[in-house]
Amino acid sequence: MDQYALVTGAGKGIGRSMAILLAQKGYNLLLVSRSENDLIALSAQIKADFYVQTDYLAIDLSGAGAALRVFDWAKNLDVPVSILINNAGHGAWGNFDELDLSAQTRMMQVNMNALTELSYHFIPLLKLQQRAFILNISSTAAYQAVPTLAVYAATKAFVLSFSRALRYELKDTPVSVSCLCPGPTDTGFAHSAGMDALAELAAKFNMNPDKVAAIGINGMFNKKAEIVPGFLNKLSAVAATHGPKNLIERVTAGLYKH
Repeated sequence: MDQYALVTGAGKGIGRSMAILLAQKGYNLLLVSRSENDLIALSAQIKADFYVQTDYLAIDLSGAGAALRVFDWAKNLDVPVSILINNAGHGAWGNFDELDLSAQTRMMQVNMNALTELSYHFIPLLKLQQRAFILNISSTAAYQAVPTLAVYAATKAFVLSFSRALRYELKDTPVSVSCLCPGPTDTGFAHSAGMDALAELAAKFNMNPDKVAAIGINGMFNKKAEIVPGFLNKLSAVAATHGPKNLIERVTAGLYKH
């Protein structure tokens, strides 16, 4: 197979697991993450275990023009990219007006803007393939407002809505668009978001990132619109979608209270 998959946020967590799964399937990989050390280690492991080609780019997607630099890097490699996985993202926990504004705008840049720009730049290349896929990583937080994760949840709602609209627009092309909406996953997200106080609660519901990645990849290849891994997460997504908003917000505020 001479096909390539580009994975952002590939250094750790779900992105790392997805990269390994795609390598198992014979895909060559373009790996993008902030940490060059993580990329070096992952690239070496994949090359040794699966004998596929890997290239990597260490870049912070919150920087101005970062998405275009990723695209230019991939385009200059002149390889057939048939999968784009927009996995990079992060969160910040706390009351909106008490959190650093610049940190929240950087989060919006990574979670929404970079994902949108990468999709825009890569769609013409993906259309050249016989079949191609975009997998955007959202969250079960997309299904309701989440007090103390206000901006994070809003960015993930954007990802889900954008993915569904883009899927429809591309339905008559070779490009299938899917959106993965995981619940709590053992990726270190809670720590990076400043949610160490909720570590015990998160541990009760955490899914394994390898399992989440496998469900996401299978759903992508099966051309599913929305992929919610885990029975409890599916249940919460349905409840949040159809339940009274005031009640749902009180419940989530109680779970994530600051």
